[in-house]
Amino acid sequence: MADASLKQQCLELMEASEAACLGTVDASGCPHIRGVSNLRRKQEFPSLVPLFEQHRDDFLIYITTSTSSDKIGEVRANPRACVYYCIPSEFHGLLLEGLAEVVDDAALRRALWQPDWIKFWTGGADAPEYTVIRLRPRRASGWWWDRTFAFDLAQA
Repeated sequence: MADASLKQQCLELMEASEAACLGTVDASGCPHIRGVSNLRRKQEFPSLVPLFEQHRDDFLIYITTSTSSDKIGEVRANPRACVYYCIPSEFHGLLLEGLAEVVDDAALRRALWQPDWIKFWTGGADAPEYTVIRLRPRRASGWWWDRTFAFDLAQA
């Protein structure tokens, strides 16, 4: 297990990184990487801070996307996924690996909903095209200045 200081630094990186990159695996076994909104970014999504405070130990990640996106099909076919956070100018990077799942929970969808997203999903938080992916990380690795690190995350 990582020391508390390193875990705290990783959480702070998740909360500061402008974007996150989601990696999934397609049907041919090829990785697909794409940028997604970093819902843990306090500056951009202050309304979600209380939700993620409950997940400081498990590094839980939520990603919102369209039901018809390639991400959804790939996660359903192969749940192995990762999310990468970084601040290159500070030489900090964090990769979280684990199993992803498509979550069909109306209360969670509403809790994550942001008013600006109406331009993507005109039906709001209850739009059938709006959906949520949850990643429960099992392993963390990355780099911090001039050193690399890796640690396992306990699963509840």
